[in-house]
Amino acid sequence: MEECILIKKELIEETLKTEAKQGKGLVEPLKSFAIEHKLPFKILEDKEVINEAEVHKTEGDLWHCLEGEVKFIYGGELVEPKFVNEKELKAGEIRGGKEILLGPGDWFWIPAGQPHQHSCSGTARLIIIKIPAVK
Repeated sequence: MEECILIKKELIEETLKTEAKQGKGLVEPLKSFAIEHKLPFKILEDKEVINEAEVHKTEGDLWHCLEGEVKFIYGGELVEPKFVNEKELKAGEIRGGKEILLGPGDWFWIPAGQPHQHSCSGTARLIIIKIPAVK
C-alpha cells in the first residue's frame, strides 16, 4: 500500500517566495518534493510566455491559479498537431477555441482529450493536478 504524504503549508509558502524566472517551469522546492514522492501535482510558473497547445489523451488537468493572471484557450482544434508520444499531441496554436482568464483563487478543469493552451503576459503561478481519465 502506498504511503500518505503530508505537504506542509510552509513548503508551499517557501515555493511561492522564489523569484520568478522568464519562461515556463516548475517551482522549487515543491518540484523536487513532488518528484521524490511521485505526487500528481506541482506548482507551474509562467512568466511572459505563450505555451504550446496540447491534448492529453489519458489524463485531465485541474488548474488552480495562486498568483497573477493566465489566459487559457480551450476547445477547438489543434493546428498541425504532432504526437509527442502515444498519449499527447502538441501544436503551435488552437483554431476555434474559447478564451478565459484565470486569476488568483480560480479553478479550471480540462478533461482528457480537450485541446488547451495557456499564456501569460506577466507572471502567474498555478497548481496543476493531473487526474487519470475515467474509462
